[in-house]
Amino acid sequence: MGQMIEFQRPDGAHSPAYLATASRPDAPGLILLQEWWGLNENIRATADRYAAAGFHTLAPDLYRGRQASDADEASHLMSGLSFADATHQDLAGALRHLREQCGSPKVGVSGFCMGGALTVAAAAHVQGLSAASCFYGIPPADFAAPQDVKIPFQGHYADIDDWCTPAAVRAFVAQLPPGAEIHHYPAAHGFFNSSRAHVFDAACAEQAWQRTLAFLRARLS
Repeated sequence: MGQMIEFQRPDGAHSPAYLATASRPDAPGLILLQEWWGLNENIRATADRYAAAGFHTLAPDLYRGRQASDADEASHLMSGLSFADATHQDLAGALRHLREQCGSPKVGVSGFCMGGALTVAAAAHVQGLSAASCFYGIPPADFAAPQDVKIPFQGHYADIDDWCTPAAVRAFVAQLPPGAEIHHYPAAHGFFNSSRAHVFDAACAEQAWQRTLAFLRARLS
């Protein structure tokens, strides 16, 4: 089980986050980015799961304690979030905190939905990250274009998705630098989230989990 902490951003402000530590002090770090629902129980459980798999995992609370209970509220919270501030301040600060706390200099980033879009933004803008694994997220192209991704990138995308549609994913993937690892799943948006029974797909989620662990272990070891 992890715990809530605060870390310092480059601008000197402090951000809350959930920190789950791996058993090995010299384990690599991972920034875990929330869905549009907020830093809820599902994201905290995922952070614990990554820690058990061998990564010091820090999940910034980008909504500062707020969580959504329905899609309208989630959309309102997401629309009020500055992607630029989250990327250049919260994510950059999370990277620095993990580097100071981990025995390894290598830190990756992974996220879901809104957090998937921010994963791409981090891969494009945050200097010092070593790998990025994105679940069904595409950021606004005027903020983080796919061709600006600078680190090893893995993407997991659903074939039944009316937000990151297959057409949007194809256009996004076509502009990624060579070597990006992209996987498609016969499932709905949010298929990894076991707390949402109507979209969760256990087989696809397990396959994506194993692929993510292999990708991160190969690039953060």
